[in-house]
Amino acid sequence: MTTIEQLIKLLHDGNYSCVIANGNDLRFFHQKGIADLYELLHRMPHFLKGAQIADKVVGKGAAALMIVGEIKRVHADIISEPAIQLFQNTSIKVTYTQTVPAIINRKGDGFCPVESLCAQANNAHACIPLIDKFVQTSITL
Repeated sequence: MTTIEQLIKLLHDGNYSCVIANGNDLRFFHQKGIADLYELLHRMPHFLKGAQIADKVVGKGAAALMIVGEIKRVHADIISEPAIQLFQNTSIKVTYTQTVPAIINRKGDGFCPVESLCAQANNAHACIPLIDKFVQTSITL
């Protein structure tokens, strides 16, 4: 079984956006934003259940997808304070390198759209319909 430390090393060495291990199944992801987590939750939720994740950036939307996907552990290089708050009422073990008040969008001129749309949601399950609507109306995540 892969340790979280090994996942973090793989994340950085391979310049991936996310590395996920579940048992002996190890997968590497490159898409930006919540795209990979969203696809996994909707197409292969069994892979997320009990998984360990090393991720570069975790905002509230990504946290919601991980919580609903019932992961076991996550390490984030950068995590938003709203994401940390969402994880607080779960049994998911969370470690991180840096916290930020909110995730910034790719242009650097405002908040990440998913972070913004999930801002008022009070639990992970409340975020999912908001994320679904966002994904359905967006060309890129």
